[in-house]
Amino acid sequence: MEILANYGTIMVIVAAAFGFMMAIGIGANDVANAMGTSVGSKALTVKQAIIVAMIFEFAGAYLAGGEVTDTIRKGIIETSYYTSQPEVLVYGMMAALLAAGTWLLVASYMGWPVSTTHSIIGAIIGFACVSVGTDAVDWHSIQGIVGSWLITPLISGIFAYLIFVSAQKLIFDTDRPLMNAKRFVPVYMFITAVIIAMVTIKKGLKHVGLHLSTTEAVLASVAFSAVVMVFGFIYINKKYKNDNETGSNGFAGVERVFSLLMVVTACAMAFAHGSNDVANAIGPLSAIVSTVEHMGNIAEKSTIAWWILPLGGAGIVVGLATMGHKVMATVGSGITELTPSRGFAAQLATASTVVLASGTGLPISTTQTLVGAVLGVGFARGIAALNMGVVRNIVASWIVTLPAGALLSVIFFYVLEAAFR
Repeated sequence: MEILANYGTIMVIVAAAFGFMMAIGIGANDVANAMGTSVGSKALTVKQAIIVAMIFEFAGAYLAGGEVTDTIRKGIIETSYYTSQPEVLVYGMMAALLAAGTWLLVASYMGWPVSTTHSIIGAIIGFACVSVGTDAVDWHSIQGIVGSWLITPLISGIFAYLIFVSAQKLIFDTDRPLMNAKRFVPVYMFITAVIIAMVTIKKGLKHVGLHLSTTEAVLASVAFSAVVMVFGFIYINKKYKNDNETGSNGFAGVERVFSLLMVVTACAMAFAHGSNDVANAIGPLSAIVSTVEHMGNIAEKSTIAWWILPLGGAGIVVGLATMGHKVMATVGSGITELTPSRGFAAQLATASTVVLASGTGLPISTTQTLVGAVLGVGFARGIAALNMGVVRNIVASWIVTLPAGALLSVIFFYVLEAAFR
């Protein structure tokens, strides 16, 4: 308690710096691979992708990022073990942020698309085991999270497969693909708008004091999405009014239409990612701030300080703008060749899965979800369309990430403990 009283302000400042570093790592790695499909399919340039991600990642983190925080902060370890020694929990959470942030920056520099969720969970497990023992880890909760790492790529892969196959049957395999693209792409726009509107209304508007029932949220989302669909239909038909069914049976024109749709799904993907993965940075930081503010009283429920969500959102933006291009290149062109239509299927499937997970408070790996979706698109074209060597390397980096986070966390925990004593 005396340590918190004497060094509490310094601890919060240092933890904020570590949290910002962790958020930069998230932006450099996870956001980059989330936007990689847009860049790889040539629907967006790197510069355009960064601008889109800056706006919507920050909006997702700030408006809808609170739901997952409790799972990261309290769902992994049993905080009651730290009641008599709250400063140890503070050291541990600081070590976890520094460890995960360090690993993410190294991986981003090397161009490895790794999981930020793996990084922070491994780091938290690492310090918990050496500080108070393995009993402090909620292994039952960990089993559920590990299960989600297997299930979510499968779900997103199935979603992507179905979306891509539907586009093939409704548009590409028809006699008039461009005409059918003008007809059906607005429907895809409606589906995308419903997904992003639901998470915004149900979660984001709570932060501004507007609470809607589920029925009201559904109706509002459908109404908003219907307007988007109508405007999309008018815009697409006007923009491509004079286009003929030329170039690979009109496929070139169809891909131009899907390029427009990719911008919408890129926005949805960025918002969904911001709402889910910001918890990896602000969860441990929120635990530190809460413990220090309450002078060692580890509260079961606490309000997130007003500056934490903006800090996480800003860090994500900085990381993407400065280091995101390397991982973006790996994901955008390494796994399989992407066109706007294929990239759209992968992005919409990933956004749907991430939003679903964020709404239930389950911290998933966006990296694994996206790779699952890209694999789903690849399988729809045949196994030969996949670069299995790249896939194997990506999976190997996932396996290394959790123990790397744990090992670094143990080292930093002992360093911080020595520094403050």
